[in-house]
Amino acid sequence: MVFSIFISFLILQRLLELVVSARNEKWLLKNGAVEYGREHYSFIVILHTLFIAAVIGEYFWRGQNVVNYLLLFLFVALIAIKAVVIVTLGNYWNTKIYKVPGSKPVSKGIYKYIKHPNYIIVVCEIAIIPLIFGLYYSAVVFSVLNAIMLYVRIKKENEVLAL
Repeated sequence: MVFSIFISFLILQRLLELVVSARNEKWLLKNGAVEYGREHYSFIVILHTLFIAAVIGEYFWRGQNVVNYLLLFLFVALIAIKAVVIVTLGNYWNTKIYKVPGSKPVSKGIYKYIKHPNYIIVVCEIAIIPLIFGLYYSAVVFSVLNAIMLYVRIKKENEVLAL
């Protein structure tokens, strides 16, 4: 029961993030933004979709009813930090990489201290979400795949931020 509620919440959360991203994308494009990293974006979408499918699949394959409430609490804390990130970036927050010509990187709030807080959150989520339910295979496999993807993504984003 806890797993069903959790995974439903997770999917809803991800869909709401896509809605916010799409709304911000319209604003960015209206303000002359240019998209970068298009060549790897579909791999990010596939990775995150397969991640959720793998968590569901491993949960039913293993037949466990383990719930680590400490990790569940940490996940809720990550959501709160992600909300701060989204609010801090405002219209600039997106799942894609956009740059409005002449704009400077955001350097307020959490961005005063950490260059890519959203990616730190994603790294933690990819590990913690499956571990809440003792799903070690999903945690390890997708942490490795996510690290590879973030290497590509952050490299591209740093190039764009330097423009």
